[in-house]
Amino acid sequence: MTKAISYAAVSAKEKLAPFQFERREVGAKDIQIEILFCGVCHSDLHTARNEWQNSVYPVIPGHEIVGRVTSVGADVKAFKVGDLAGVGCLVDSCGVCEDCKDGLEQYCDQEVFTYNSPDKHTGKMTYGGYSNQIVVDEHFVLHISEKLDLAAVAPLLCAGITTYSPLKHWKVGPGSKVGVVGLGGLGHMAVKLAHAMGAHVVLFTTSSNKVADAKRLGADEVVISKNPDEMKAHLKSFDFILNTVAAAHNLDVFTELLKRDGTMCLNGVPEHAHPSPNIGSLIFKRRQIAGSLIGGIKETQEMLDFCAKHNITSDIEVIAIQDVNEAYERMIKGDVKYRFVIDMATLKD
Repeated sequence: MTKAISYAAVSAKEKLAPFQFERREVGAKDIQIEILFCGVCHSDLHTARNEWQNSVYPVIPGHEIVGRVTSVGADVKAFKVGDLAGVGCLVDSCGVCEDCKDGLEQYCDQEVFTYNSPDKHTGKMTYGGYSNQIVVDEHFVLHISEKLDLAAVAPLLCAGITTYSPLKHWKVGPGSKVGVVGLGGLGHMAVKLAHAMGAHVVLFTTSSNKVADAKRLGADEVVISKNPDEMKAHLKSFDFILNTVAAAHNLDVFTELLKRDGTMCLNGVPEHAHPSPNIGSLIFKRRQIAGSLIGGIKETQEMLDFCAKHNITSDIEVIAIQDVNEAYERMIKGDVKYRFVIDMATLKD
């Protein structure tokens, strides 16, 4: 075991604070990574504060990890010491089920998340990226391009793949009319990615002050969803809508905008359930409401390569680890454009 330092939550009521722990030794198939940057996801806050009622303390959040390889196991083939490397939301899975065989490890019933998940190697819980280093099986480590800003790449490991995967699955491309609901950490990545895929992108927001920013990010149109006339102008016109809002809201106003056979995919996980949708609106136009969870390792690497090719990164605000509790409060208020990223060089013994 090797000593590591971090910021952790030791209860739902206490702020994150310095915490020392031990990482496992590097095994034959493992890679040890010095963490340079770690994005701050809303899931981190949910877990640190036990809002999903599944937290096991201490919790060390962080699953948007970028760093450099410091050690590799004897059987590691794809990485060497000094390489850039990334770790997203997954660090293990069963490897033998149909989901794993299809490269969809995120749907494996035995998937192991990067933090707050039973660790097969240690028998304890996994600890995430608000720390100085991490040890991960080679299969779950990703190659990071040298050409992009590393801090701005970190959120791609969650926000990027969470939006890329459904856009790719529902075959978004030239000729597609795509809606994105919400302009936050997920929504701003969805706009960038759908635009790069060649789609006509419409951003839905309740805030008129987000119009200019949405167009800067790649939206062709912006609709104020509280305006009935603006919404009516888009009835039955969308091939696909990606709904990134993580709060319960009326889904019917968006499903009615779908064409026949159109799909609205939900990305956000609300604390309370959405109101039940109008089933008639779905039945009479063969519309679908679907869901999507991050992406498998192969698809995540594909997303990173796509972003490197198109020069896509997240819009970020870099913070010191000591400011993470303030960042949580600002994130609740929506006071970030559009992702906080921790500079792990600020983490000291």
